[in-house]
Amino acid sequence: MGPSVLPKHVAAVVKHQKDPLKALEMFNSVKKEDGFKHTLLTYKCMIDKLGFHGDFEEMEKLLLEMRMNVDNSLLEGVYIGVMRNYGRKGKVQEAVDVFERLDFYNCEPTVLSYNAIMNILVEHRYFDQVHKVYMRMRKNGIVPDVYTFTVRIKSFCRTRRPHAALRLLKNMPSQGFQFNAVACCSVIAGFYEGSHHVEAYELFNEMLRLGSCPNIAAFNKLIHSLSKKGDVLESEKLLNKVLKRGLSPNLFTYNIFIQGLCRKGALTEAISLLDSMVKKDLTPDVVTYNTLISGLCKNSKVVEAEYYLHKMVNEGLKPDGFTYNAVIDGYCKVGMIQNADKILNDAIFKGFVPDEFTYCSLINGLCQDGNIDRAMAVFKKALREGLKPSIVLYNTLVKGLTQQGLILQALQLMNEMSESCCSPNIWTYNIVINGLCKMGCIADANNLVNDAIAKGYIPDIFTFNTLIDGYCKQLKMENAIEILNTMWSHDVTPDVITYNSLLNGLCKAAKSDDVMETFKMMIEKGCVPNIITYNILIDSLCKAHKVTEAFNLFEEMEKMGLIPDAVTFGTLINGFCNNGDVHGAYQLFRRMEQEYKVSYTTATYNIMINAFSEKLDINMAENLLTEMGDKGCPPDSYTYRVMIDGFCKTGNVNSGYRLLSENIEKGFIPSLSTIGRVINCLCVDHRVHKAVGIVHLMVRKGIVPDVVNTIFEADKREIASPKIVVEDLLKKSNITYYAYELLFDGIRDKKLQKKKASK
Repeated sequence: MGPSVLPKHVAAVVKHQKDPLKALEMFNSVKKEDGFKHTLLTYKCMIDKLGFHGDFEEMEKLLLEMRMNVDNSLLEGVYIGVMRNYGRKGKVQEAVDVFERLDFYNCEPTVLSYNAIMNILVEHRYFDQVHKVYMRMRKNGIVPDVYTFTVRIKSFCRTRRPHAALRLLKNMPSQGFQFNAVACCSVIAGFYEGSHHVEAYELFNEMLRLGSCPNIAAFNKLIHSLSKKGDVLESEKLLNKVLKRGLSPNLFTYNIFIQGLCRKGALTEAISLLDSMVKKDLTPDVVTYNTLISGLCKNSKVVEAEYYLHKMVNEGLKPDGFTYNAVIDGYCKVGMIQNADKILNDAIFKGFVPDEFTYCSLINGLCQDGNIDRAMAVFKKALREGLKPSIVLYNTLVKGLTQQGLILQALQLMNEMSESCCSPNIWTYNIVINGLCKMGCIADANNLVNDAIAKGYIPDIFTFNTLIDGYCKQLKMENAIEILNTMWSHDVTPDVITYNSLLNGLCKAAKSDDVMETFKMMIEKGCVPNIITYNILIDSLCKAHKVTEAFNLFEEMEKMGLIPDAVTFGTLINGFCNNGDVHGAYQLFRRMEQEYKVSYTTATYNIMINAFSEKLDINMAENLLTEMGDKGCPPDSYTYRVMIDGFCKTGNVNSGYRLLSENIEKGFIPSLSTIGRVINCLCVDHRVHKAVGIVHLMVRKGIVPDVVNTIFEADKREIASPKIVVEDLLKKSNITYYAYELLFDGIRDKKLQKKKASK
């Protein structure tokens, strides 16, 4: 460098050098130049560069040097940059330390420093400390500015207090500050995140009415909060409002909308939006394509995702690790491992280096596909190619082995983990414990929990819940309650899942009194019940024929603010029916949709149809059957069985026969008892030819005993099958002996008629 080098030249070089250590090397070398001295400008540029890249050790050394060469009263801007860089890297304590030392460094903090540290604390959710810093600022006589209000408003919104944020916003004019669109958008976003849509929309309209239209950055932040919830319609409403005021959406706006549409599952609309960007002279970037590709993969549309992968390449964009991993993971999840391999090989050819996520996706996909040998090979390849052994990688393989029932191999892998300097964690144990419980090996699972405790791994809520659920499914309630007591001794508080498992087990064991006692204990311990809890309680009371108490619980549930669902109504309606109160059941059935706006299901219709069929009110049952189709609830085999039984019980054999024949033709396979009931009725009614017709229909549709399939010659099968079907119906007591004799003769007569016709 020549003698004409100036600080502004050094600052420019530092800013444009991507490697912070090379920039530092140049920064230090220029000190040797005669007559050159670093200034506040050069120090600030170099410190910002080091802090931005996380080279904090070198940054602190340079800060020390700067304090000796520059007037410390001028350094507040540098310290604010240091605080922000620490904050970006999650080093909140270090940022606070810098702030606390400002006085020590003879640098008087102004509102700018207070704002910076408060914003860092808000971003990392230290909300109590934010208020303390603010009160200290006021005590020191420092007047807040607009940004102070914005930070405090953000703090209120992040703590789900948008109404407090609104009061602060409206208080700004009295403090001498104009109505701020950025702060206003923060409050609106807070209202939306708290599901206060009406207040949010009203405030948005008020902001526009006062002539304060947000800039595109503030607007994008607002709709991003809606996008996270998949509320695209509300975002569109707001966009239409600001478009009229001249605000132009940018690429980031479109990316947010595509993200929202993908979260909502509206993939066709997301694709249309991508296509419309080109017409508006906006070029999609890697983020745009990644968002769409990820959305498609999450909705199992991986082939379409691969199409957009190739499309982005054709448009000159370079896919990154996220792009390739999304498609590879998508193919693995839908079991298309060969396609995942093809994408991976192509990506590696283009310079992509598989990471932990890539290998975990492949291992998970191969395990689900049952290809354990190759999953093990991929695992070993990952380690061989330099991937550091991690708990995530090991747990993925342990989970895959466990899901395939290979518990011994999973345990062996757990032992190998310690040798690889990657000790199992409680989640590793939980995976194997869960696998053992699903296999019904609860005692082995319990032993593994004890082994984990002995090795210093503290069980968590998932561990205990898995064991309790396993014991409850085997109705070993004493063991389940013993595990519950163990939880307290390990300082693990039972949650609603714990109690729901216990309640469900007690309900299945028909211990209704114990169910209610456990529920009372749950409330006393401060555990809030959910809809599943109440559904279990109602089911237990209904099974004990305590329908009145069950209905009282139903009303109590409403007072708790819990909305009953289809399971609640189905359980209670069934309880009324079993108690002989079909009228009460029907009234509640009608209230379900009219009053509570809960959609009918096939199951709820089946309960009512069965109840009316049992009461021999076949006309009402038939009306409900017709209504099912109109309500979009397709009848199932149970519906048809109940209807056919009802027709036969009421002597309406024609309708029963017609319904049976129609549904066998459509592919429904009724139970043999239902078929037998219709055949018996037809035989009693001296309509043997119709009964024989059902037998031949059964043969034609393959509703035959397995022994029929062992007859290889078609001619012999055609002659023998009807007789075997009739014998099987008698053997299983589906038809009477009287019907059997008539059917046997009818089938034989049909054979004779067939021979005469052939002659």
